[in-house]
Amino acid sequence: MLRIISANLNGIRSATTKGFLDWLAVQNADFLCVQELKAQEADLSGDMMAPAGYTGYFHYAEKKGYSGVGIYAKQKPQQVIIGLGIPQIDAEGRYIELVYGNFSVISVYLPSGSSGEERQAAKFHFMEHFYTHLAQLAKAGRQIVLCGDWNIAHQEIDLKNWKGNLKNSGFLPEERSWLTRVFSELGWADVYRRLHPATTGEAYTWWSNRGQAYAKNVGWRLDYQVATPLLAASAHSAAIYKQQRFSDHAPLTVDYDWAF
Repeated sequence: MLRIISANLNGIRSATTKGFLDWLAVQNADFLCVQELKAQEADLSGDMMAPAGYTGYFHYAEKKGYSGVGIYAKQKPQQVIIGLGIPQIDAEGRYIELVYGNFSVISVYLPSGSSGEERQAAKFHFMEHFYTHLAQLAKAGRQIVLCGDWNIAHQEIDLKNWKGNLKNSGFLPEERSWLTRVFSELGWADVYRRLHPATTGEAYTWWSNRGQAYAKNVGWRLDYQVATPLLAASAHSAAIYKQQRFSDHAPLTVDYDWAF
């Protein structure tokens, strides 16, 4: 079995004070993909760099207290790929890939466009280049899982108030159609949706800090594990952990019947 967890931490230091690493210690995960570190290397304690049984690999943003992604792995990779090779994007610390022969696990954090037109333009810029990268990965003939906060709710069932968000970043028609193309044209699979095709409220992974959104479960499904078809077909369970809150996002765990 292969167990992979994806979690937007909204600050690794904050999540750690809320017990995130203690929780990880009993999850028996092979990989933990994290996003929104909001930290640089000098900010991380030894336990944050390498929790018991794991080694952490990170792509930090140049801007302090901003973005950043990482992967905790039990096994040493053959190769670590940091960034997409586009300086403007890579400065924000949004992509890291661990390579193991014919298998890769990736942690990715797509930009949010909710703060205004400039950041929405940056999001579209990322999506354009990332689509090309996803196409190249799909053609490589390797088994790959991309974990992360994609900052897009794909379908109406992926958020509570879809009618009120049709003109808001994260549910714009252009964003949703882009994600549809990732699945339908490039052949990537949305692993959670493959296992739970009709689940609504239980599928949410993010809640605004405003208006008691979490208490009322006014959420969005923004966190995904997206995999190549053969690997996705081996997934047999997916769960969103809500018993503790480490962040404004909830961790997504998927178990695959796969050996690498």
